[in-house]
Amino acid sequence: MEPTEGQGMDEQPSSRDCFVCGRDNPEGLRTRWFSDRARGEVRTRIAVPERFHGYPGVVHGGIVSALLDEGMVRTALLEGAFDDLMVTARMEVTFRRSAPTGVLLTVLARRLRQTGARAQARAELVLPDGTVAAVAEGVLVRAPPEVAQAWAAERPFWRVEEG
Repeated sequence: MEPTEGQGMDEQPSSRDCFVCGRDNPEGLRTRWFSDRARGEVRTRIAVPERFHGYPGVVHGGIVSALLDEGMVRTALLEGAFDDLMVTARMEVTFRRSAPTGVLLTVLARRLRQTGARAQARAELVLPDGTVAAVAEGVLVRAPPEVAQAWAAERPFWRVEEG
């Protein structure tokens, strides 16, 4: 069951074309992210389709990494807004277990600390039985001007999906 606002969760906005969260990207994962401010975490739940496998029945490590990266970056939206988004400067992923395709997985992310334009975050990919399949820790930074400028065009379309 997807977490909802009624359960103390606020849905975060998403873009149109992002591979991980893009509402309109037919090739993407189309994840919906939720903020749990009381717990200081961001989360999503997704059953990754088989077309994103590395080995049959196993989510590709690049897809796992993309989900963990998105979670870490979205920790900037716990208290912030569009202009508070950051980019990943460094990320280290530890794969502990295989993540099966077609099974509901949870990504949980927390900001560990923030000082000005830099932050540290951690994200976990959790299997249905509570086992942590992968962990990422990373350094996030304010977007360089050329990236922030490109985001400006997406700003009018950055919203919570209706329905």
